[in-house]
Amino acid sequence: MAWGEDEAIGPDVASAGLHVSERIGRDAGAQPDLEEALEASRYASHPYSSHPKDWPPLVEVAETRQLPPTLIERYNAAAGEGTALCGIFSDIHRAWATVDNSFFIWRFDKWDEQCQEYNVDEQAICAVGLARAKPGIFVEAIQYLLVLATPVELVLVGVCCSASADGTDPYAELSLQPLPEYMIGTDGVTMTCITCTDKGQIFLAGRDGHIYEMQYTTGSGWRKRCRKVCLTTGIGSILSRWVLPNAFKFSTVDPIVDMVIDEERNTIYARTEGMKLQLFDLGANGDGPLTKITEEKNIVDPRDAPYGGRRPNASRAARSPKPSIVCISPLSAMESKWLHAVAVLSDGKRLFLTTSGGSGSSVGLINGLQRPTCLKIVATRPSPPLGVGGGLTFGAVSAAGRAHPEDLALKVESAFYSAGALIMSDSSATAMSSLLAVQKDSAAQLSLPSTFGTTSRSSRALRETVSALPVEGRMLCASDVLPLPDAAFTIQSLYADVECFTGFRKPSEKASIKLWAKGDLPTQHILPRRRVAVFNTMGLMEVIFNRPVDILRKLFDGNTLRSQIEEFFTRFGAGEAAAMCLMLAAKLLYAEDSLISNTVSEKAAEAFEDPGLVGMPQIDGTTALSNARTQAGGFSMGQVVQEAEPLFSGAYEGLCLCSSRLLYPIWELPIMVIRGPASTNEREDGVVVCRLSAGAMKVLESKIRSLETFLRSRRNKRRGLYGYVAGLGDSGSILYKTGPIGSVGHSNGRNPYNSQIQDMNPADQSASNKKPRLLYTSAELAAMEVRAMECLRRLLRRSGEALFLLQLICQHNVARLAQTLGNDLRKKFVQLTFHQLVCSEDGDHLAMRLISALMEYYIGPEGRGSVEEISTKLREGCPSYFNESDYKFYLAVECLERASMTNNPDERDILARDAFNLLTKIPDSADLSAICKRFENLRYYEAVVRLPLQKAQALDSNADVINGQIDPRNHETVMLQREQCYEIVMNALRTLKGVGQSGTQGADKSSGLATAVDPASRSKYIKQIIQLSVQWPDTIFHEHLYRTLIELGLENELLEYGGSDLVSFLQSAGRKHQEEVRAVSSVTSGAAKFHDLGAPISTRQTKYLELLAKYYVLKGEHIAAARMLLILAERQCSNSDEAPTLDKRYEYLRDAVLQAKSAGIAADSSRNPIDSSTVDLLEGKLAVLRFQMQIKQELELMAARAQNIPSSSASPSDPFPRDNVLADAETAQAAKDKAKELSLNLKSITQLYNDYAVPFNLWEKDDELSILVLWCKMVARGEEFEVEAVPCGRETGRGRMEKRSFCSLYRSITCLKRKIASMVDLPGMNPNWFMVCLEMLSFANYSGDADSKIVREIWARLLDQALTRGGVAEACSVVKRVGSKLDPADGACLPLDIICLHLEKAALDRLSSGEELVGDDDVARALLGACKCLPEPVLAVYDQLLSNGAIMPSLNLKLRLLRSVLAILREWGMSVIAHRLGTTSAGASFFFDGSFSLNQTGTANQGARDKIISLANRQVYVLHLYMTEVRRLTLPQNQTENVYRGFRELEEKLLSPY
Repeated sequence: MAWGEDEAIGPDVASAGLHVSERIGRDAGAQPDLEEALEASRYASHPYSSHPKDWPPLVEVAETRQLPPTLIERYNAAAGEGTALCGIFSDIHRAWATVDNSFFIWRFDKWDEQCQEYNVDEQAICAVGLARAKPGIFVEAIQYLLVLATPVELVLVGVCCSASADGTDPYAELSLQPLPEYMIGTDGVTMTCITCTDKGQIFLAGRDGHIYEMQYTTGSGWRKRCRKVCLTTGIGSILSRWVLPNAFKFSTVDPIVDMVIDEERNTIYARTEGMKLQLFDLGANGDGPLTKITEEKNIVDPRDAPYGGRRPNASRAARSPKPSIVCISPLSAMESKWLHAVAVLSDGKRLFLTTSGGSGSSVGLINGLQRPTCLKIVATRPSPPLGVGGGLTFGAVSAAGRAHPEDLALKVESAFYSAGALIMSDSSATAMSSLLAVQKDSAAQLSLPSTFGTTSRSSRALRETVSALPVEGRMLCASDVLPLPDAAFTIQSLYADVECFTGFRKPSEKASIKLWAKGDLPTQHILPRRRVAVFNTMGLMEVIFNRPVDILRKLFDGNTLRSQIEEFFTRFGAGEAAAMCLMLAAKLLYAEDSLISNTVSEKAAEAFEDPGLVGMPQIDGTTALSNARTQAGGFSMGQVVQEAEPLFSGAYEGLCLCSSRLLYPIWELPIMVIRGPASTNEREDGVVVCRLSAGAMKVLESKIRSLETFLRSRRNKRRGLYGYVAGLGDSGSILYKTGPIGSVGHSNGRNPYNSQIQDMNPADQSASNKKPRLLYTSAELAAMEVRAMECLRRLLRRSGEALFLLQLICQHNVARLAQTLGNDLRKKFVQLTFHQLVCSEDGDHLAMRLISALMEYYIGPEGRGSVEEISTKLREGCPSYFNESDYKFYLAVECLERASMTNNPDERDILARDAFNLLTKIPDSADLSAICKRFENLRYYEAVVRLPLQKAQALDSNADVINGQIDPRNHETVMLQREQCYEIVMNALRTLKGVGQSGTQGADKSSGLATAVDPASRSKYIKQIIQLSVQWPDTIFHEHLYRTLIELGLENELLEYGGSDLVSFLQSAGRKHQEEVRAVSSVTSGAAKFHDLGAPISTRQTKYLELLAKYYVLKGEHIAAARMLLILAERQCSNSDEAPTLDKRYEYLRDAVLQAKSAGIAADSSRNPIDSSTVDLLEGKLAVLRFQMQIKQELELMAARAQNIPSSSASPSDPFPRDNVLADAETAQAAKDKAKELSLNLKSITQLYNDYAVPFNLWEKDDELSILVLWCKMVARGEEFEVEAVPCGRETGRGRMEKRSFCSLYRSITCLKRKIASMVDLPGMNPNWFMVCLEMLSFANYSGDADSKIVREIWARLLDQALTRGGVAEACSVVKRVGSKLDPADGACLPLDIICLHLEKAALDRLSSGEELVGDDDVARALLGACKCLPEPVLAVYDQLLSNGAIMPSLNLKLRLLRSVLAILREWGMSVIAHRLGTTSAGASFFFDGSFSLNQTGTANQGARDKIISLANRQVYVLHLYMTEVRRLTLPQNQTENVYRGFRELEEKLLSPY
């Protein structure tokens, strides 16, 4: 689709996309693993840091709530002597407490005045747990199970949660449902703790040191619904438990007091009263048998000795009591791949544990490929220092190196660790206890600039901030306040495939909080502030961890000094601080956070644009030197001077950080995935679904659009660098396409950027004056930065539109839309990343196809709406994917769809016209092939032609391809695009012609044109397409059109409707030579124009020259046509495959003679005489070709006879010595080769005689006479020829060329006569010889009595040989073949009376004897063929014979002659009528058969009838004479009746009124 104007430009977006990809990769690699950070911190000087005093607190108590009155009353009633437990169920946002046998539960995040109580039997509750209900066992309303353990029984209680009326709070209502059938006894084991998995498994730890699982089912028959299974005991323990009383058990039991489950790795950590740590494995999938891996009694870090050796007072530390473990928590894979758990000791120290033995096995442990094998300490974290609020500064000495007195050491009573945050309850102070909150220092997460190269070890060290909260009472337990399910699902949908969420089987609120482990900076735009609910002895309180952006928001919200803002920018860096300003200015924070006021937003925007805070763009080298001077307090001579490169300000860096973090979870990952049933192959049987949820895409789109809107508003207001660049004049053209912008922007007051550039240190100015000029000026650097920021803004806009498009597609069943793409595009769609969708042409193409499928959903036969409805959404939501042009395009498609469904022709034409008018406004619209196919089905061929040609013109608006001015590098691409447009028109022609697009014969089945269009309409549409195409002024398209028409066999239409460039195309395609073909008026000397063309012409080019010749004939340019035909006849060929046959060449020359004669006729009629030498020359070439064909035939016969005639058959008395040559195999091969040469190209008369006739002794017989005929003809023109041997057998010496001039035609003719007369009586003459003789005698004007004798003798010998070989049929064939070459008017060379009588007698004799079956009209038709179908001379001969009684003594012979006359008269009548009626002789035969009437044809008119009647009247008299002659024959009536009746019927036909 087209890009929006000035809003999304392809190259800019692609460039910004590459920068975002680079930034994402850099940020992902800059965050170290926790194990690496801990290892690096061992060498750091300050593992802990404190928060600045004058800043808002990093950790604060948001709210404190008292315990429910009912609970306090019950607890007071027990006077503190009962059993009391408490805890937090964060899954359902509830806190709970027990007093003896009563269980209380209430909302901990807000007080709704509801505290439910549930009582069990008399026994006190000793352990409580909450588990997810397994599906399919209870009703859907029961989502969780409350597990209550007493010393005698285990009880399950159903927990039902319901949402509020507005649906915003899914845990508004809670009810407890008793399940009396789900109770089981404890068998005397008191449970100490209960923990549950997300799958619903319930594990209980007993005071006997074992772990149990409480299993429950629906129950059937004898099976119980609920049972307790011990997972950690063997057979011996079971026997000792039931056989031996407790009094005889002397071993000490160490009960488990705490259990935690690692949901990612499917392991259980257990802590005993004796401070032992146990590790259990649940199997790779979490459903295997519980296996105890190890139990560690003394957990000591092997590196702790050297680490602690630095302590000055080691002896006192040695006498201190051994700390106990107060908390153990699993570490998520997001925190570390190598560390799996952390244990918090009572002295504040933390032990980081691993369960894998090797260095590379942890990854397999996460994926379930390798299970845990051990439990060992990898790293130790020292306890936080005391007096955190008292002045521990950023560069303080390590707290681990200080020795605290025992009364000043931490005394941790309880602790809570989750996702990098630790809360400890410290009771070391005597006055009141305090909460110590430890979390990662966000400022320490900043990576050093790329100027310094690789980051040092200290930059990767773990540094934490410690905050102390003085509170009343001691902490009993704590838990994360989980986000609401919708928010958690959104977060998990975004990051599930990016981070380590793969360990969670289904969406879980607990899974989303793991993202907090990445730190605040990468996640504060998407995650809410961290909240922890703390249950202490005084009540419940909610502790909030403020993120850096929250600190900055509070700084802006109060009367903060500029120095504090500058300190914030210094601590976090200009880039990170600018990114946080963007979040506040664009209001990108989490929805649950307090609303950002407009004042805070405006202050953040001003800080983002303040050059004093974010800096100015500079050259990288100068910045590095400046940084070295600032940090070290002096100039560093060891600083490496790097290549000078632009280094943009913190504003651009902040925009990059903010943009990349927003796009990070979706940028380089596929948008779609294939999902299917577990038992099927997802790649083949699955369906395409979107990887992201609709809510996640909506949230992300909202944030991206907010950021882009803010940037656009600052650009439009000319704020910051935008205003500075706009005021630079010409430099503004770098950004704004409209050119320079005047000094508009900050009108009141000077621009702070101008002052920042002008107020330079004089020392720096003097130093800069001594340096050579930098590569870029300050103005150029500012313009470059603005340009880069604008590219990022366009990328954000494009990304927001892409997310909107994805949401719209997902709303319309993305799987159904994906099915319309086809297999190849579907695979690309599944593999398409969001980066490609936003920045690549493939992504744009796929988006276009999806929108097209979406439109088909609305405008198809079963459409669910209108184009206007869906187009409005697309134009407003994603204009870069769907703009105004696309809107018009699909409006046109809708019109076409309506047109295809209507049966009204007028309405159909109106709708097609409307669609065509819409599409003409968007010539570069997509998918024209499908659109034009729709127009084809509607028979609206104007659109089929115009639309593709308009698009081709739009692709090359300046006609650079046609003018030859295009860049050669782009020529091929542009030509390919234009040809694709041309092919649409060509395919329409192929469809109409009934030829598929591949060129195969057969109609296009999809269009239905093969059966729906009749031939007349088909021809009409083809002519319409050709006429419309020729009118378009595109010569390149015309060439494609002409070639396609020739390919489809539409030559006649091409010649009739071709454009003015048709001649030049045919000439160019046929390799037209430099000499142009001129009109008849410019022909001065036809003979001079014909010359050897030289270059060979291929078979493919021949058809173009043939069409050119036809075109000249059609236009009446006969000389030009004759020239083209001559070119075709004389075309040079190097191989037999390319060469035309001699017969084809003969046709070319014959047609050329006709065209030359036609030119003479036209010249005579126009009184503009033309040179007759052209005709003479063409006739001469035709005669030479005829003899070449005869010589070739004779040479082929010689080669064939050589294989059949043995050499011993030669006789000395043989008058033809050539027979001896035929016996020679070499001579036969040479004859075969020469015959092949003759078939390639035309030869001159000299070549025929010297190279072919003389070497094979053809000059002694037939071919010499032929050559003599030509010589005589040329002598009459006074021409000379070079010969190798003198004609008539007089040899003057072979091998010597001699010029002879036959100055007298009489002399040549005499020579011919004498030669023929001497050879007629020779025995065994070839019949071909007689044919040549007759042809030569006709050419020599043979006449006279003496000459007639020779002719009659030749004909007699010729007919006798033919009758001997093949009977009358062969003789008739010879007469047709020889007579057609002679002049019928020449009675000397064609004695028809002799031939007729000879053949009729032979026919009668053979028919009477039964030797041959001869038809009545065979002889008559042979004579007609010899006379070139002229009936008059043949009838004259028969009249002469019938009237001569001396010649015709036999009555049977006379009757046969009359039958022949009847056949001639019938043939004559049919030919005359056919000529007059404009039909063929076959058509005229219907008239004689009685099935034809002149009134039945539209071509007959009154004039034609008059001519036929006149002809009939002339023949009636002759018919009466012939009928009288038949009646006179004294033959039986049965022999004459048929003949008489034939004449009578002919007479009736001729006299009938039709």
